[in-house]
Amino acid sequence: MTIKQTAGRDALGKFAPDFAHFNDDVLFGENWNNTDLDLKTRSLITVVALVAQGITDSSLAYHIANARKHGVSQKEMASAITHVAFYAGWPKAWAAFNLAKEVYAGDGANSAASELHGGFFGLGEPNDAYAPFFIGQSYLNALTTPDDYLPIHNVTFEPGCRNNWHIHHASKGGGQVLICVDGEGWYQEEGKPAQRLHPGDVVEIPANVKHWHGATANSWFSHLAFGFPGEDTCNEWLEPVDDEQYGALEI
Repeated sequence: MTIKQTAGRDALGKFAPDFAHFNDDVLFGENWNNTDLDLKTRSLITVVALVAQGITDSSLAYHIANARKHGVSQKEMASAITHVAFYAGWPKAWAAFNLAKEVYAGDGANSAASELHGGFFGLGEPNDAYAPFFIGQSYLNALTTPDDYLPIHNVTFEPGCRNNWHIHHASKGGGQVLICVDGEGWYQEEGKPAQRLHPGDVVEIPANVKHWHGATANSWFSHLAFGFPGEDTCNEWLEPVDDEQYGALEI
């Protein structure tokens, strides 16, 4: 995910163009896009720094929401603010918690997820049945019933989550189509470079082609998966996409 910021120019572009440039192009454009730290880590560091200074205005609310967007769960945020309270002061933590509660309002038992993820079609439930074939947590929201002619599921991946290499076998027909609806992800066929995916992208996967798909390292990702009918259809799950191979995609 590439961070782009226009808040400086929107608010101060005419009054303080140099400051707007440093804010949008240097702080966010260069520093936030430096890959030495992932966006989740940068977000947590920023929240802790602001809380330690006692800053509890809209800027802290923005960065808490930004941390949530980049995969910081409610539990992780609460733990971070609790930790900083011992070093920066209890009243500062109380003030930060009041903002964090508003940002994370509506999160249920799946605190790493939220109503913001899953796009228009919703997050669904933890994809436990297929967990052995995924690295990381995924969620599944069935949009059709098992008896429908064309099975459609909204699949959501937390940052860094991806499925194993796999093949949709069929002797006739079959295959799958993915329509990306939220976040940023990857799709790769064996022997071809990985393709970065954004909302609106469509991927056609012929039957009998080895491939994998999932989220980028720093973004949640959701796609609709359409499984086309065919003859002698079955899924073959293969080896995982290892961390080294996956990490190289972000460089």
